[in-house]
Amino acid sequence: MSKIYNWAVLGCGRIAHKFVADLKLLPNARLYAAASRDLTRAREFANEWGSTKAYGSYAEMVNDPNVDVVYIATPHSHHFEHTILCLKKKKAVLCEKAFAMNSHEVKQMIACAKENNTFLMEAFWTMFQPSFQKAIKIVQSGELGKLKMLRSDFAFNAPFLKDKRLYNLSLGGGSLLDIGIYPVFAALSALGVPDSIKTSADFSPTGSEESISIIFKYQAGEMAALSSSLAVHSPIQTEYCCERGYVVLHPRWFTPTDITVWKEGEDPQFIPNESKEGWGYQYEAAHVMECLDAGLIESPKMSWEMSSDLMETLDRIRIDAGIFFPNHDKQLFF
Repeated sequence: MSKIYNWAVLGCGRIAHKFVADLKLLPNARLYAAASRDLTRAREFANEWGSTKAYGSYAEMVNDPNVDVVYIATPHSHHFEHTILCLKKKKAVLCEKAFAMNSHEVKQMIACAKENNTFLMEAFWTMFQPSFQKAIKIVQSGELGKLKMLRSDFAFNAPFLKDKRLYNLSLGGGSLLDIGIYPVFAALSALGVPDSIKTSADFSPTGSEESISIIFKYQAGEMAALSSSLAVHSPIQTEYCCERGYVVLHPRWFTPTDITVWKEGEDPQFIPNESKEGWGYQYEAAHVMECLDAGLIESPKMSWEMSSDLMETLDRIRIDAGIFFPNHDKQLFF
C-alpha cells in the first residue's frame, strides 16, 4: 500500500482552498498543516479543511518533522524565498506558478533541490489535465499533419486596485506572470522554445503590464500567437492548427475541458470532458506522491528543464516588452 503523505499548505489564499479540496479526493494524501503569516487565518483554514496543525509562521511549519510535502501558494514574488526555506529543511515542494520571478531565481531553486536531494516541482496543473494530455497526444500523433500554428489566450477584466497583487510591481503584478504564463506554456509544450519573440504591451497607471500580445516564430516556419490581459474578456481557449485539421481545447482550456478535433474530409469530433470530480488539482498532487514513492527529486513530466525553459522564455518576453520588476530583476537586466 502507498504511503500516506502529510501535506502542508504554505499560504492560505483562494488557490490553496481549491487545492486542498482536491487533495481530499486522494486516498494517500492527508492535509496535515496550514501555515500563514497570520495565525488566525491559518487556524480558520485548518478548521475549515480538517488540518491537524495551524502555524502562524512558515519557519515553524517547516521545522515540524511530520510534514512530508509542502504546497506553496503564496504570490510568485515570494516563491523563491519560500521554496528555499522548505528545501533547506528537506521538505518536498510543489510550488505554484509562476515558479519564481525570473530565471536567475529558478536556477537557484533547482540547485538547492539538488544540494538537499529533495523533490521540487512547479505546480503547473495544466500539464496533468486529461484533456490537455489528450489534445497533445492527438497533435503529436501526426494524424492531422504537422502543427504549423498555435493560438492561445487568457484574459479577464479585473478591477484596477493599485495596491493589490495584479497591479503591484513589487508582487510581480501584470497579466504575464499571472495568466499569460498559460498561453506561453501551451506554445512551449507543443512547439518548444521559440527562435524569435515579438511583443506588444500596454501598461497600467502603476507601471505594471496590463495587456500583452506575443508572437513566437520558429526556424521551420511554425508560429504561435499568444495573448493575455487584465482589461478585457477573451474566449480562453487554445487552437492547434495543423496541415490537415485542427484541435481546439475549449474554454477554460487549461482546466479539465472539452475538445473538438477536425480532420479534412470528416465531420468535427467532439470529445467531452471526462473529469467529473474536483477542480483538477488532484492530478498534479497524485503525480507528486508517485514521484516520492519512486524516490525521485524531479518530475519526469513537469521537469526542471521545462520550468527553466518556461521562465527563460518569460524573461525574453519581458525584456522585449519592457516589463521590469525593480525588486527582483537586477540579475536579469544588468
